[in-house]
Order: sequence, then C-alpha cells, then structure tokens
Amino acid sequence: MTTKKSINVGIIGFGTVGAGTARILLENAGIIQRRLGAPVVLKQISDLDINRDRGISLKGIQLTTNARDVLTDPDIDVVVELIGGYKPAKDFILEAIKQRKHVVTANKALLAIHGEEIYAAAETAGVTLGYEASVAGGIPILAAIRSGLAANNIKSIYGIVNGTCNYILTLMTNAGRKFEEVLEEAQAKGYAESDPTFDIEGIDSAHKLAILTMLCYGTPVKFDDIYTEGISKITPLDIDFARDLGYKIKLLAITKMVNGEVEARVHPTMLPEEFPIATVDGVYNALSVVGDAVGSTLFYGRGAGDMPTGSAVVSDIIDIGRDILAGCGNRAPVAAFRERVRLKIRKMDDITSCYYLRFSALDKPGVLSRISGVLGKNNISIESVLQKGRGAAEAVPLVMMSHEAVEHDVRKALDEINKMDCVAGPTMVIRVEEGKQG
Repeated sequence: MTTKKSINVGIIGFGTVGAGTARILLENAGIIQRRLGAPVVLKQISDLDINRDRGISLKGIQLTTNARDVLTDPDIDVVVELIGGYKPAKDFILEAIKQRKHVVTANKALLAIHGEEIYAAAETAGVTLGYEASVAGGIPILAAIRSGLAANNIKSIYGIVNGTCNYILTLMTNAGRKFEEVLEEAQAKGYAESDPTFDIEGIDSAHKLAILTMLCYGTPVKFDDIYTEGISKITPLDIDFARDLGYKIKLLAITKMVNGEVEARVHPTMLPEEFPIATVDGVYNALSVVGDAVGSTLFYGRGAGDMPTGSAVVSDIIDIGRDILAGCGNRAPVAAFRERVRLKIRKMDDITSCYYLRFSALDKPGVLSRISGVLGKNNISIESVLQKGRGAAEAVPLVMMSHEAVEHDVRKALDEINKMDCVAGPTMVIRVEEGKQG
C-alpha cells in the first residue's frame, strides 16, 4: 500500500460528458471516498470556454484554457480526455502517458483508428488507460468482457450501440413514419447531431465494434476491415414486411468467431421479435454476449448522455485509484490480453447469413421463376415468398426470405437480377440473424 492520501484528477474537455463527470465526482464524493478509501479530488478543468455556466459549483477547482496546464501538473494522477475527435485529443493522451499519468477517455473514434499506438504507449510507460465510457455509455460492457467474462471464449456479440439509430427505427416501426421525417425530429430533440452521418451510416457503431472485437479476441482490428452499412435506406415498407414475417429491424454491431476467423460487421439486421435485444426500443443500448462457459448474457441501459457516460468515466477513475493506492500499477493489460495474436478478419464476401430480399418486380407471368432461377443457380434457396399489390400496372414489391447463403453468392445473383427488364430498381437487402446462441 502507498501512503498517498488522495487521487487527483484533471479533466480536458468540459462539454456535456465533462460536466457530467465533474458533477458525479463532486456530488458523489462521499460514496466514492468510501468505496476507494481515499478522496478523489477534481483539481483542474481545461476547456476553451471556462466561463459558461454548467450548473455546477466549481469552487476550489482550477480552470484553464490551456490543456498543458493539466498535462504538466505534477500533482495530477489521472488525466481525463473528453474533447473527442482525433486531434488534438491524440496528442494530449500521448503527452499525458509520456508524463507517466494514467488516462481515462471516452473517445471511441480515436481508439478505433489510433488505438494500437495508444495502447502500446500506455503499456510501455506502465500506466493505465481506462476507456469504459467509449462503448455503450453507462453500460459496463468493457469491464464485463475484460474481467467478468475473462474465463470465456466469447462466441458472439450482437449489439445495439447507437441510441440515435435505435430511436429512429423505433419511431419508424411504431408509427409507420419515414426515415427523413423521424431523423428531423431526432435532431430537434437533441438525439441526433446536426450532421448525423456518423450515427445513421453506422460509423459510430463501427468505432465501438472495433474496440469490442479487440477486447473479445485479443487481436488488433483495423477500422477499415469492419463492414459498415447504415439505416438511411430502410423504408416503412421493409418494416411492415418484417413485422408480417415476425421480425424487427435493428442496426446491429456484430462480432463473432467463425472457423478461426473474426467477423466484425455493422448493418441493419432483421431479428425475431422475441429475441431479447429486438425488444429494446428508443435511445437505449443493449448487447447480447455469448460465452462458451457462461452461455447467453444481456447488457442493457443508456448508451449516451452526460450522467451515464460520466458514470463510466468515474468508474475508470476509481479503478485506477485502487491500483494507485495499492501500489500495483499496470495490473491489468490495457488491451485485455497480455499475449495478443493477429487473427484474420473475415471478408464480408465470405460471411454466411439468411437474407431478406425485396425486389421491385413487374407482376407478369414467369417473373418469379426467372428471379428464383438466378438465385438457385447461385446456391441460394428460398424459404418463403411474400407479394403485395398484385395486379398493379407498375412494379410491385416481391419479398423473398432465403435460407443461409454466402454473401458473395447473394451479391453475384443480385447483380444479374437487377439488370433484368422485369425488375425496376436495385434490390433491397437486409441480413437476417435468427438469434442462435453462438
């Protein structure tokens, strides 16, 4: 044990999450001290705007517009980076590590792109990097993978990790509204950014999946190796068909081990209505994690916001504080595995799935058999067929649900089908997961 009497913290970035973190440190100081055995002192806060009222009493806390004041303060034990983005956040984190300070961050984009460099720097310096807040806000999913499930081979994770997309899909499902209309409402309520691209195109979910996959399998993951597809093409018609077939559509982050290769993909997915995470609506996140020993587990809660994310930040501070007080720094490996291996990330063309295929087809004799023939030629067998708008002069929606098929075969078949004179426009494709455990 050390004789240290307090854990001193400096925050860089005093926006929504920074304010939530400060509020928790100040308002829950008593319970934090009881859990830790020493007080956590918020010593400094750095932000470009230190004058705006955050609704928190900051008496006794040093405020500065210069992040280097925090980085070079010899009394600060833990630097909390909450400015987001790549630069200057990366520089601040690496400088803090160079100064032998422990670091806590919520910056999933930075870790997804530059994580390997940062993990290596922290390991070399013998300091701890906490990043629980980078995935799923207040849900302690990273701690569960690193510690609670450490005895398991993780077979799969299916995660709703973006509340904006889940909110949009929930309103589209429950109210039959169009994507563009619901997105505008989400922006008005503050659930979506003014530029929502990272959310609705799946990029935010892919950032988080890179971290989850790295922790699950102990392998470096290149962000560019993660197949990423968003929800902007989902229509009320697809949601109606899904309901008729007993499914709901969710944007899922999926990672799994298949024949020694790792799958890592983000895309809209049809799930059976009774599957636990299919029932999660609104801005909530949920992750279904399957381990070989523990079986199926479910994590659920708020994935964003000042207090849930701040809760995750402070949990890392407390964890680091325990190590400092016990004199056992670098107790747990930064990337969860002391011995990491480089596993192959499976190409999207090689994955297998069931498929929902919605064609815009002319209602004429022989069309169904022509489409089915091309699918069959490419090793794709059909489980069921639905058609609406029979007898209409224009093209009508024709839906086919496939048995399990290889992505490459599906894409090859659709390239041919979409060129047919009886098909108007590109085919809508949604992958289907049947909720099988493992």
